[in-house]
Amino acid sequence: MATETLTLGKALNLGLRRALENDPKVIIMGEDVGKLGGVFRITDGLQKDFGENRVVDTPLAESGIIGTAVGLAIRGYRPVCEIQFDGFVYPAYDQIVSQVAKMHYRSQGKVKLPIVIRIPYGGGIGAVEHHSESPEAYFAHTPGLKVVSCASPQDSYAMIQQAIASDDPIVFLEPKRRYYEKGPVEVDAPVGTAYPLHASRLVRPGTDATVLAYGPMVRTALDAATAAEEDGRALEVIDLRTLSPLDLAPVYESVRRTGRCVVVHEAPGNNGLGAEIAARITEECFYSLEAPVLRVTGFDTPYPAARVEEEYLPSLDRVLDAVDRTFEW
Repeated sequence: MATETLTLGKALNLGLRRALENDPKVIIMGEDVGKLGGVFRITDGLQKDFGENRVVDTPLAESGIIGTAVGLAIRGYRPVCEIQFDGFVYPAYDQIVSQVAKMHYRSQGKVKLPIVIRIPYGGGIGAVEHHSESPEAYFAHTPGLKVVSCASPQDSYAMIQQAIASDDPIVFLEPKRRYYEKGPVEVDAPVGTAYPLHASRLVRPGTDATVLAYGPMVRTALDAATAAEEDGRALEVIDLRTLSPLDLAPVYESVRRTGRCVVVHEAPGNNGLGAEIAARITEECFYSLEAPVLRVTGFDTPYPAARVEEEYLPSLDRVLDAVDRTFEW
């Protein structure tokens, strides 16, 4: 099986290309996705090879992009919408929550909306206001939507194809500051044999504490686990991958072994996914826990100016501090 070393962004590009090749009903649409190839060049070369009718440069109107995708999906197409930056998704929020999430239910299952909404999200790139949001909790809270986040080139390549092939509307979150990180990708592996889309994955085994992360924070969690070795601690790291529905069976199994758990995400802590995950772990693993489930998150403030964003983002040191606190109980 052929394996290539690709950046996460290039793996997404190749996954989109495969989806376009495999299904003539797949359409990519968004601001500057065609001739420019997207702000981050994720759709680079696709309009040239597949034409303007399948890779569509839209007006700067996020609500219009999603509204058009709803109509296309009803007519049998599989639109893939790119929201150029995370902070631009809010004008489309009404369409996503009121139409995309509810059409299947409202029609008693007669209408499917196989729409993928790609959102580059998170901070760490030195961007200006509205370009470094973490809106995942808004969508994970909404019944009728599925939400996933890739963290590696291999997952990016497979997950984007799986999402496009799904009959459910999926919010596909891409960690923009990891676009240029490289990893091995099995480029000729059939998507049907890939790791399941809505399943969490153990990415580093350990025995002393469980660290949960997704998207851009998976790399931070792995770096923290490497650093913890110096203190003689073996941290188990799980990439959640799917945020709605959550796949917590592997998490429960891990926490019952380690007795300690730290949840990491960039979004603010108040009412974030970490709170939901901590509650479920406490319900299921109460008698196995040696300490409360702790969270390491962004702060409950608007995303700060680029010059101080590293103070806002969860860091290796903050993760290790939380792990230390779980051992103080």
